Amino acid sequence: MAQQATPVRRVRLGRAFGPEPTAVSGVVLLLPRGDEISYRRPAVLPAPPYVRTLGRRLTRAGRGEGLAAHVVRYRYRGWNGADATLVGDALWAVDEVVRRYGDVPVCLVGVDMGGRAALRAGGHEAVNSVLAIAPWLPEEDMAASPEPVKQLGGRRVMIVHGTNDERTDPELSFRLAARAKKANRDVCRFEVHSDRHALHQHRDEVLCLAEDFVMGALFGSAFSRPVADAFAAPPPLGLRMPLAAGFGKSLRR
Repeated sequence: MAQQATPVRRVRLGRAFGPEPTAVSGVVLLLPRGDEISYRRPAVLPAPPYVRTLGRRLTRAGRGEGLAAHVVRYRYRGWNGADATLVGDALWAVDEVVRRYGDVPVCLVGVDMGGRAALRAGGHEAVNSVLAIAPWLPEEDMAASPEPVKQLGGRRVMIVHGTNDERTDPELSFRLAARAKKANRDVCRFEVHSDRHALHQHRDEVLCLAEDFVMGALFGSAFSRPVADAFAAPPPLGLRMPLAAGFGKSLRR
């Protein structure tokens, strides 16, 4: 009996959140969390609740502007060292957006390990902005090259991190942001004081911040005062910007 061939695992885009606009003028690609090492297939389940909530929120905010949002369905669960499989999946997804929608700006929004993938894949020519939420970043190693930042030049970049993150050290994202800011003034970072990795305590504020950033980066909407101040402030001020409790309830643009 002939041995059955192993199916080739392919990355794909999840269905767009909400009704897809007739004319798409900007796209958000949502990159979920992953494992450090794993060649197992991701579970065939809906996107994690936080990613679904974020996708719906951004779709509602950008419906009038022609925003489409998709979750990237990875081939494997893991980053997998030098293979950086999640980065390859993210780059494929941007190429697929260009194929489907044409020359539209793309914002990569990554959570946890997806945040690292978003930062790495930010150099794709169609990407104009990157939002990394509680990004998983490797511990610094003198024998290894640091996480690259050159690819982020010319992009709007925002990092959001809880100060009590128990999964990945927020100081690592601060150091990456500081290196990126030297070459690209359009980098800012918000600290969510006392919040942990999942950012449950200030969930609404983080969602409002994500909406503010995406609408400004993709469609030119005026950033709220705190976001504009974070981009304009010199380091370290703009890289340790506190996310105020109640952010989004009374924004002054």
